[in-house]
Amino acid sequence: MTSLPLSPAPSAPSAPSASSASVAEPPARFRDLVASEWLRLRSLRSTGWALLLSTLFVVAFNVGTAWDHYRYWDQYGAEGQADFLESAMGLSDAFTANASMVLVLCAGAMGAMAVVGDHGGGLARTVFAAVPARSSLMAAKVLVVAMVQTVFGAAAAGTSFWLTQAVLAERGAGLSLSHPGALRIVLASALLAPVCALTGMALGALLRRAATSVLGCVAVLLVLPMMLGERRHLTAVLAHGTPVHAWRRLAWQGPFEPPFPWTPGGAWTVYALWAVGAAVVTVAAVRRRDQ
Repeated sequence: MTSLPLSPAPSAPSAPSASSASVAEPPARFRDLVASEWLRLRSLRSTGWALLLSTLFVVAFNVGTAWDHYRYWDQYGAEGQADFLESAMGLSDAFTANASMVLVLCAGAMGAMAVVGDHGGGLARTVFAAVPARSSLMAAKVLVVAMVQTVFGAAAAGTSFWLTQAVLAERGAGLSLSHPGALRIVLASALLAPVCALTGMALGALLRRAATSVLGCVAVLLVLPMMLGERRHLTAVLAHGTPVHAWRRLAWQGPFEPPFPWTPGGAWTVYALWAVGAAVVTVAAVRRRDQ
């Protein structure tokens, strides 16, 4: 009896290769990252409240100073009133030193929290897993924060100028935006916000703790400039390299004759160097450190 040949067992279908099973997703475009960061920032209620309250505080400091001059105008006497008008002291009320300190603190803290908020809740790991291009993602965040803070600074500076000059106009001491030096004060005060916010982002990317980052902003942006005087050459040079002293130079009215004078162009350069340097540090710190 002859045995029939056994037919070969049907072979199981081969598993698809990993390359054919998974379809490579195209990298996210930079404009998509910018739109995503803007959506994230806008969706947080705390962002709107922080910007609104910061603007109100800054404007209140400036208007309060202008109101004080309006209220006690008659007590200055004819000579004091004439000196106020001749030296265009109304521009000093447009954005005061106290208001600039509030602006620096608020902008720096908001910039730091824009970075620290992701690390504190562990969201950074999820975000970077979805978008491996860390540099592009952080660059988009830097751009969004800079634009938002520029609008915040412009709103605070523009509103302050309009309200303070309206109050002083009741005494005949109000000035228009076309007055020499007025536009420079408004621009310098408005751009101080994004410069400090970007500095806060850099500190947040390096320190990664909310309290530590905010304290770092206070130390770098406020305490350090207070410690640097302009009576000695070395400290004057160091002071001129800080955003606060750059703002003071741009907002100064009248003859500028400190022991070591410097130009408005140098102050604008300080603004630019701090903004660009802080942006570079923010992007580089996230690239080179694990989340």
